[in-house]
Amino acid sequence: MKQPIAIYPGTFDPITFGHIDVVERAAQLFPRVIVLVAHNTSKQPLFASDERIAMVRETFRRRTGIEVDGFDGLLVDYARKRNASVLIRGLRAVSDFEYEFQMALTNRKLSSSLETIFLVPREQYTYLNSNIVREIARLGGDVSDFVPANVRRRLKKHFAQDSHRP
Repeated sequence: MKQPIAIYPGTFDPITFGHIDVVERAAQLFPRVIVLVAHNTSKQPLFASDERIAMVRETFRRRTGIEVDGFDGLLVDYARKRNASVLIRGLRAVSDFEYEFQMALTNRKLSSSLETIFLVPREQYTYLNSNIVREIARLGGDVSDFVPANVRRRLKKHFAQDSHRP
C-alpha cells in the first residue's frame, strides 16, 4: 500500500506555534508532510514568499518527514503533481469551520482523490493567529510565546527597518 503524502498549505506570515503544533500532529499521522507556503493574492503579506519559506524551513530543519515548499496556483494541481492524497487544515474556532468546510468541498469537487483532514491545535494556541503576532511585533511587544526564535529575529529586524523609514 502506498504511503499517503499530506500537504499543510498556508500563508504562514509568519509561522506560529499554532501552525507548528498542527504540523507536528500531522507528522504523527503521515510519514511525509509538505508544509506548503502559499502566495495568496487576496492578502498583503508582511514577508515575501521566499522569506516565509526560509522561516518555515529553518523551523523544521532538524525534522525528518517534513518538507517545505512554495507555490502559486491551484492547490489540487500541486497535490496531483506531488502525488499527495491528503490536505491538512487547522481549525482554531468554530468561526474557521465554515470557510474551511467550503474549501474542503470545493477541493473534493476539483479532485475526488484528495481528502481534507481537520486538526485542532492545543488549547493554548486556539486564539493565536499570524495577524495578532504581526500586530504585537509591530508595536514592539514580546512575541516569544507565539513564534520560534528565528521568526522573532526576523520580525524584530523587519519592524526595526520599518521604523527608520520616513
